[in-house]
Amino acid sequence: MAKPVAQSDYPDVDGFAVAVVRDEGGWQLSPLKPSALDSLDDAELQLRELRAAGAMFGLLDVDDEFFVVVRPSPSGARLLVSDATAAIDYDIAVDVLDALNVDVPDLDPDEIDDVDPWEEGDLAILADLGLPDAVMSVIVGDTDLYADEQIGMIAARLGFADELSAVLDKIGH
Repeated sequence: MAKPVAQSDYPDVDGFAVAVVRDEGGWQLSPLKPSALDSLDDAELQLRELRAAGAMFGLLDVDDEFFVVVRPSPSGARLLVSDATAAIDYDIAVDVLDALNVDVPDLDPDEIDDVDPWEEGDLAILADLGLPDAVMSVIVGDTDLYADEQIGMIAARLGFADELSAVLDKIGH
């Protein structure tokens, strides 16, 4: 039996990582291990190990600064990072940009707060599930929101807000 994931299991990075599966029974959410917040390869591996029959993706909230959507597929994961400038400070953002063949922004860390964030990746990553790319663009473009609030908007739009809330309560977030 898998060990339950607790907020204290996330030693270096605050936030959360959840797997989201849609099958005939509806939405099923489960926490991923904390290492998913540190490494894209680890996040993808954890998602693939679920071996879900339905649509599956991961939502990663990294320090409430940015989020990543990971959607594994046989031809390679589809990805979206809400803030490409996060690659200045976070390894997982670098991993995502590398996988997308996008250069890490050449920004001075001292000036990062003066730069408007931008997303990189597939805005239509969840379009087949009911979240059109135009709506995802509005969500990632709202820089007044924290990453967990943006993920909450995704969950509400797709209809799994209650399930997300239950998982976050379980992990103490």
